[in-house]
Amino acid sequence: MINIKNLSFYYKKKSPLFNNFSLTLENGRIVGLLGKNGAGKSTLLNLIAGLCQPKQGSMEVNGFVPFNRNPNFLADIYMVPEEFSFPSVSIACYVKAFSPLYPTFDNEKLKSIFAEFEIQPSSNLNKLSHGQRKKFLIAFALSTNCKVLVFDEPTNGLDIPSKSQFRKILVSSVTDEQLVIISTHQVKDIDTIIDKVVVIDNGTIIYNENTEEITQKLYFETVTTLNDVDKVLYSEKCPFGYRVIRPATTVAESSIDLELLFNAIINKTI
Repeated sequence: MINIKNLSFYYKKKSPLFNNFSLTLENGRIVGLLGKNGAGKSTLLNLIAGLCQPKQGSMEVNGFVPFNRNPNFLADIYMVPEEFSFPSVSIACYVKAFSPLYPTFDNEKLKSIFAEFEIQPSSNLNKLSHGQRKKFLIAFALSTNCKVLVFDEPTNGLDIPSKSQFRKILVSSVTDEQLVIISTHQVKDIDTIIDKVVVIDNGTIIYNENTEEITQKLYFETVTTLNDVDKVLYSEKCPFGYRVIRPATTVAESSIDLELLFNAIINKTI
């Protein structure tokens, strides 16, 4: 669980990025953290992981203050950053060296994910493509079974089949005991797996809804013309007509179009 209250943070010689920022996230959720460039997404993830220290306010992750870097805290949180580097060793050597840092690490799960991703343990990490290294890091993260898993742009560098594999593996790997946070601009890669949407803009939360609440309130569809659609909240032209968000007025629910929802939120029509 993550509990942030009245947090303030800024980088030296820059205006505050967060000011009186509060957010609570509970275990058993896969959270999509969205925002424009510079909104503060990566900084928030770094704060959660204990890589940055808040200037004011309080932050607890699994009952620990992240920046204190308590060993028990570090053993139960794993962050997959957007940019990463590895020593020039084999995958098997890396796993042998770092898996003992995580008491709940599951080697059988790792083998299963390796098979799905077509990763060979004998491969040298630095001789793999960027996409293959990213898949290894995702596999390792999921195999730690940490209570909090943080992914910053996890699908960048993955080809289309690998993105599909990522969604499948993630959903099948996480449990109700875990909290997963995914920050990405590639929203179409995660719109079928998240169950909570958090949007931040200029260091402020402007949207915070569970997906079941979204589908109860909003209906997403594609129409050929806007003339016959009542109460359009937001629309965008597309090759088949218009992608539309309108109030949900029927028993039927629609699938969430996360990209359309995000644009509607940023344009303040929802």
